[in-house]
Amino acid sequence: VQLQAYGGGLVQAGGSLRLSCAASGRSFFGYTVGWFRQAPGKEREFVAAIRWYGGGTYTADSVKGRFTISRDNAENTVYLQMNSLKPEDTAVYYCAADLTSTPKTYDYWGQGTQVTVSS
Repeated sequence: VQLQAYGGGLVQAGGSLRLSCAASGRSFFGYTVGWFRQAPGKEREFVAAIRWYGGGTYTADSVKGRFTISRDNAENTVYLQMNSLKPEDTAVYYCAADLTSTPKTYDYWGQGTQVTVSS
C-alpha cells in the first residue's frame, strides 16, 4: 500500500489542523494505521494509531485529549484531528501502515507533512 500524508501547515498556538493519510494501490482493509512525528534534533515518536479490526484507537499521553485519530473507509483515508496545538507539536508528521494488529514496526510509510505551531 502507498501512503500520502497531507494537511500540514502553519498555525498559531491554540489552533487546529486536520491531517489526512490517503491510501493508494489498495485499501486500508486489514491495516493498522499510525501517525508519528519527528521534531528537529529529536527521535521520531508515536502519536496515535487505529486498528482496522474493531477500530480501537491508541493515543500518546502527550497529545491525549487534544488529538483524535479516525478513519473514513469510503474515502480510504485516516485522519488526525489536532486541536489546542502547542509550539511543541511542531514536527514533520508521518503516517504509516502495517498488517499486524499492534505493530512494533510499520512496513509502509508516507512522505510526511510539516506542522508548524507558532507561539
